[in-house]
Amino acid sequence: MPTSLSRTGVASLGAAAMTLSGLLVTGVVVAQPAAAADPSGYQNVRINEVTSSNSDTVELYNSGSAAVSVSGWKMSDDSFSAQSFSPSASSIPAGGFVTFDSPKGLGDSDKLVVYTSGGTVVDRVDWAGDKAKPAMARCGGDGTGAWVTTTTATFGAANSGGCPASVPAASRVRINEVTSNGSDTVELYNGGTSAVSVGSWKYTDGDTGHSPVSVSSSSPSATSIPAGGYVTFDSSLGLGDNDSLFLLDGSGDTVDSVTWAADGAKPSDERCANGTGWFRTATTATLGSANSCSGSGGGGGQTGQLLGGGGSLTSGCAPEAPSGTGATPAGTLAWPGGLDVTIADNVCAFTTTTGPEGRDLSGLAFDPANPSVLWAAKNKNWLFKLVKSNGKWVPDASWSATGKQIRFAGGSGEPDSEGLTVGANGHVYVTSERDNADNTVPKDTVMEFDPAATGSTLTPVHQWDMTAQFPQLDTGDKDDANLGFEGVGYVPDSWLTANGWVDPRTGAAYNPANYPLHGSGLFFAGLEWDGSLHVYGLNSDGTFTTFGTVATGKASVMDVTFDAGTQRLVATCDNTCGETHTFLKVGTAGAIVPDVTYTNPAVMPADNLEGFALAPASTCVNGFREAVWSDDGVYGFGSGSSSYGHALYSGTFPC
Repeated sequence: MPTSLSRTGVASLGAAAMTLSGLLVTGVVVAQPAAAADPSGYQNVRINEVTSSNSDTVELYNSGSAAVSVSGWKMSDDSFSAQSFSPSASSIPAGGFVTFDSPKGLGDSDKLVVYTSGGTVVDRVDWAGDKAKPAMARCGGDGTGAWVTTTTATFGAANSGGCPASVPAASRVRINEVTSNGSDTVELYNGGTSAVSVGSWKYTDGDTGHSPVSVSSSSPSATSIPAGGYVTFDSSLGLGDNDSLFLLDGSGDTVDSVTWAADGAKPSDERCANGTGWFRTATTATLGSANSCSGSGGGGGQTGQLLGGGGSLTSGCAPEAPSGTGATPAGTLAWPGGLDVTIADNVCAFTTTTGPEGRDLSGLAFDPANPSVLWAAKNKNWLFKLVKSNGKWVPDASWSATGKQIRFAGGSGEPDSEGLTVGANGHVYVTSERDNADNTVPKDTVMEFDPAATGSTLTPVHQWDMTAQFPQLDTGDKDDANLGFEGVGYVPDSWLTANGWVDPRTGAAYNPANYPLHGSGLFFAGLEWDGSLHVYGLNSDGTFTTFGTVATGKASVMDVTFDAGTQRLVATCDNTCGETHTFLKVGTAGAIVPDVTYTNPAVMPADNLEGFALAPASTCVNGFREAVWSDDGVYGFGSGSSSYGHALYSGTFPC
């Protein structure tokens, strides 16, 4: 590997000489800040926005799960040595921002380098003429998005408000994987829909004494990246521990960057999800192909940790590997919450008499009236009331230590229960795709259960059958019958009316009084077949009113929830759609439309994660609340991993 002075925190040496790995190195090294210890988590801090207009303001964003001190940090541009700056706060909270005004003006064509107090390069951005007016900002995700000239500056807040409707084709190219393990190889990925020429592009590392090197000089064949394709090249600068890589286009504008701590790029640092997610340390390098995302998180930039687990599989518990994995949709943003995730159940906790293999936990919903309760539906006709015990979600023994079996109206059948939600009356509403006793025939129903009912088996207070609306599922094939109602969310009338939802039945503003038997909200059932949401008023006399469909923009939907904290309806898709959550709003025309889509924290496995729930905002602590996922196959990272045999994962989401 070529010798590099990258990220060594060396002070100005003038014309001094030093010995490095037995090689005599002489010359002038660009002045760096005086050596001091690097703060924990510095590699999770990114330059997020910068302007060369008037104030010359800079914004830093912390993508990590813990606050990072910026005390003593410095900055430089292309014409002056590192100088101290005065940040708006001494530390950056997890998922938060600090801003500062450059101690010396930033030009129309300039660069900005930020250092820790120990002299380590944290991040860098370069721009050509007027590209930082009104500002240059990361678009497509704070801290990880592509650098784009924005329409308005948004210092101290998320960049989405100033981002243009679409980013240039070149900005779809991302550093996707990098290794400092001998070959020092870099992989670029084009997530756009057209080829991008990269023959004139350059790259550099974290040593500010290095001039950028052209990609083509390192790999003469690397002239263009096809849509959805890759280019790799070996760095001629040498990449070390505690280093960075910066990619510049032909004009000198920064396209992308990554920073890693000690051994973070061994065997490699890679984006998870491929092309869009945060960087994490991989188990195996996958240069030139899609990232495996098989690592545990540890040393790289913007990583999380999967914690907890343990215990051996109980007799009869048989985890199932994921199936149907698809690509993450274009435009998906990185998970906005904490990057660390905890295993949140006991191993093989959901074995039942009809599901002894322990799989098939699906729908999740917090009880809005009692956020210490999490409801869960198991496909093979079981309902669980879960409470926290020693940091894990366990069955509430006062309700049932083993869950309660549910039946269709009349006490018959075995509902293939997939999704659930809690209505305004405190009752639990469960969807079913079919009767598992006759699984080739669809039975798309919503069942209302009173959780206060006694006994070990529950029958519906009301049941609504919508099967006739979906003839495409009635083919005699059990797989088609299994693509019906996968999730359901209760949405209060107050949200629909306050946001100007237009009633599809009348073409006028929704008026709940027109539907006197429906209660105080509507139910949005997610169809796995095509990712659409079907809107119903569930009437107290057993009839229902259909309010049409909502397009989620997803190929499939596995869970649906209404989140009062963000005032959004959330449609979740598992690995079929790259583990993503689409937040929907009422648009300006009165229709419900997608607003933003997030992927899961990068540390999580790419499994059939069919359930998703966000705790009510009333539970917020330090700006975050709990998010919970359920794995339908309890597979985790596979046999022998700490997550094997577990169904529930717990993380955090902003308030």
